[in-house]
Amino acid sequence: MKAWWAQTLAEVRMNIRRGETLLLTIGIPVLLLVFFSLAKVTTSPAAHRVDFIAPGILALCVLSTSLVALSIATGFERSFGVLRRLFVTPLGQRRLIGAKIGGVLVTEAIQVVVLSLVALALRWHPRGGLGGALEVAALLVLGSAGCAGIGLLLAGQLRAEVNLAASNGLYLILLLVSGIVVPVSSLPSFIRHVVVGLPSGALAEGLHRILGQGLTPTTADWISLGVWAVLAPLLAARTFRFD
Repeated sequence: MKAWWAQTLAEVRMNIRRGETLLLTIGIPVLLLVFFSLAKVTTSPAAHRVDFIAPGILALCVLSTSLVALSIATGFERSFGVLRRLFVTPLGQRRLIGAKIGGVLVTEAIQVVVLSLVALALRWHPRGGLGGALEVAALLVLGSAGCAGIGLLLAGQLRAEVNLAASNGLYLILLLVSGIVVPVSSLPSFIRHVVVGLPSGALAEGLHRILGQGLTPTTADWISLGVWAVLAPLLAARTFRFD
């Protein structure tokens, strides 16, 4: 437990110190939140644009931190031989992956606080109450575990440069088709049925229902996120290569 906690704290410190990571996890989400809340470049089902955009940007934080930032950083650590050295320490494979996911969760907690303050300054009116806040926390944890599993799966199999391109490409695709900033109702019908099967899509849909409409996530949202949260990290742990 001490080895896991020490590595988790180290992961958080590295995330805070990397300028490119801060840009991806804080800078870009804040810019997108402000831009899409003020500019009428997409349709919005809510009367106030920020009421629709803010929940989607929270989902985007999970995507950018758990999948992209984690995958790219881990891929280059593997390429430089850092992970090979950690592998021979008492930390081991599973605790290393657990520490990386734990570091992601702490980073995302910081993101949620920052983005919520910015959204409130833009006159965001979240719904759901205390019960909704607990459901939001559960959704974020499940979504983070699923996306982190995917990110580590890519980082553990691909060369660092290939992983960099794959992670950014996947990020762009999921941003556009998951209902994060573009309403699902605006997407082609065949894509709408796929969205809930994606961890980012189920997360965005659940957050929109709670914070935007005051409703509970659907059973399909919970099942999708639960399956991804269990299977993706397990698959990453079984296939991860340290060299």
